[in-house]
Amino acid sequence: MSAPLVIAVDGPAAAGKGTLARRLAAEFNLAYLDTGLLYRAVGRRLLDLGADPHGAAAAAEAAATLTPADLARADLRGPEADRAASAVAAIPAVRAALLEWQREFGRRNGAVMDGRDIGTVVFPEAPIKLFVVATPEERARRRWLEMRARGVAIGLAEVEAELRARDAQDSARSVAPLVAAADAATLDTTALDADAAFAAAMRLIRDRIGA
Repeated sequence: MSAPLVIAVDGPAAAGKGTLARRLAAEFNLAYLDTGLLYRAVGRRLLDLGADPHGAAAAAEAAATLTPADLARADLRGPEADRAASAVAAIPAVRAALLEWQREFGRRNGAVMDGRDIGTVVFPEAPIKLFVVATPEERARRRWLEMRARGVAIGLAEVEAELRARDAQDSARSVAPLVAAADAATLDTTALDADAAFAAAMRLIRDRIGA
């Protein structure tokens, strides 16, 4: 009996991996998991407590006691949540607490999972791995438009600075850094809209599975 299909979609913030992963999940009739929400929820719990997201003990406790309700919060996006998520994601105890949760989710019935270490750490055996990228300028523009649509008053330059800072922190951390798996197919969405990105991803997937 073959293992359930897991499709790993990794990449930096605002590269379009979430939109793509949700569409792939619908296409293949698989569950979808935004693993970044796990880290955002941990960071948000710490912010609520007035705790430092860089504090290992408090962050590990928050990760170990995370509930589905934490993932449903409406305040898991934005610069403050981004910084807190990046901080807790660099803590080994947090990643260890959330790792088996993510693996069990994928093993249950298969899944499309998006994050930063799905193809390298969570499911290195995944048969399909995509690494979704775009230029920092285009990613900042997308994130800025999203935030403006939500009524968040912030300048484009500030959004780009936040993204670049998070890229640096995510790429430099010692545990599960943001890096493409050796066997991942890279998809650059800089000049692609959602439909074109999906079409390109499907071509890469068909090439990978020989369909």
